[in-house]
Amino acid sequence: MGNDKMTRDRKRWLALMVLCLGVLMIVLDTTIVNVALPSIRADLGFSESSLVWVVNAYMVTFGGFLLLGGRLGDLYGHRKLFLVGITLFTFASAACGMANTQTLLIAARAIQGLGGAVVSAVSLSLIMNLFTEPGERARAMGVYGFVCAGGGSIGVLLGGLLTNALSWHWIFLVNLPIGVAVYALCVSLLANDRGHAHGESLDVAGAVTITTALMLAVYSIVNGNEAGWISMLTLGQLAAAVALLAVFLGIEARMRDPLMPLSLFKLRNVAISNVVGMLWAAAMFAWFFISALYMQLVLHYSPLQVGLAFLPANLIMAAFSLGLSARIVMRFGIKLPLATGLLFAAAGLTLFALAPVQGNFVMHVLPGMLLLGIGAGMALNPVLLAAMSDVTQGKSGLASGIVNTSFMMGGALGLAVLASVAAARTENLLGAGIASSAALTGGYHLAFLIGAIFAASAALLGAVLLRTQLPAAKQAEQQSPAITEAA
Repeated sequence: MGNDKMTRDRKRWLALMVLCLGVLMIVLDTTIVNVALPSIRADLGFSESSLVWVVNAYMVTFGGFLLLGGRLGDLYGHRKLFLVGITLFTFASAACGMANTQTLLIAARAIQGLGGAVVSAVSLSLIMNLFTEPGERARAMGVYGFVCAGGGSIGVLLGGLLTNALSWHWIFLVNLPIGVAVYALCVSLLANDRGHAHGESLDVAGAVTITTALMLAVYSIVNGNEAGWISMLTLGQLAAAVALLAVFLGIEARMRDPLMPLSLFKLRNVAISNVVGMLWAAAMFAWFFISALYMQLVLHYSPLQVGLAFLPANLIMAAFSLGLSARIVMRFGIKLPLATGLLFAAAGLTLFALAPVQGNFVMHVLPGMLLLGIGAGMALNPVLLAAMSDVTQGKSGLASGIVNTSFMMGGALGLAVLASVAAARTENLLGAGIASSAALTGGYHLAFLIGAIFAASAALLGAVLLRTQLPAAKQAEQQSPAITEAA
């Protein structure tokens, strides 16, 4: 009997490693692309404003289908959907790696986002099912959170290495052996569970409607500089996005099993944490995207040097995910770590907004990276805990999925806005006769400054409007589902 239990335990922990390996691919593709963006831009002829679609195509479909992925797992079995997601993501990675046109790369990135959404949503459910005892579940989610945060470090470093030594195509092709291995191990280690959400309807209309609305909104913002901000095309696209959003809200209000239950937003902490998450993600995704461009196009760093420059921030975030953030929350509650972390992030973005054309790493890059790493590591867990602090244990997964969706949507829309603002400012400076490097820096400065305002606004909202700290027992109860892909 004892040997059987040891065998089952060993198999469960091996299964956790397989799930984490699958999630690692998703996290890699969130950060690995950033250091290769200038190389992709030069090779495929992207403009600076359209380049954001290499990132946004992934983020919009990921965020739009994250909740639907979880629902599909409930209906048809988590293991089956995990395999479908891994297969979709792996084939899309191959298409990205072989892409020779802008359209093919962006389309493949969108399919990657869809596969990534399914993998991320279902992997959390599988871990919850594998580890039901609170202590074991907390340890398992700690491993999962470390992989998510550590994957960011691996992504920026691996992206620099592959782009520098081979080409940008290999940042996607590296997923192929990982995907094959994860699929094979998953088949042998995970039980073939059946769906258990019998009788529930599938809110495909809600997922398609909100994703289309967000894609239209991002597209109109990205192309606002070229088409004109008050042109009929831009205004028409924005109006269509607003109309689709209204349709989505109508669908959710009438559905028996909605993708996003609107009643959850009557709970103050759920509503405020989602707004905070959107503002913060807008600042953070813009930091990754624009600072990579600043280091390569202004400071003339190689892709490998850019990867190494991001490493301190990602290592700090990984350290927080290993338990430091949880201990801070247990000691100080939710509000103080959240507000303090977001203020650190705002300070880091402000330092980037002051970085000069002739900047150097120690004086003008490293301080901002350190502050942003500390800020992100400190604030992430409180945001997620706040999102679930007003809901019952049975709805904590749903609340976590909703705040993850807000992160991805805020990141996509924020990046589109700030990249467009930077491009417009750069064009104005170039038109005034300013040198290219100085004009680029001026555009990036404005984007960093707006990002800092987003982060500071999120800190203020969290400090003023969130409820007071959670009781220790409640924190312990909800700690395990709090660590998610957003790490």
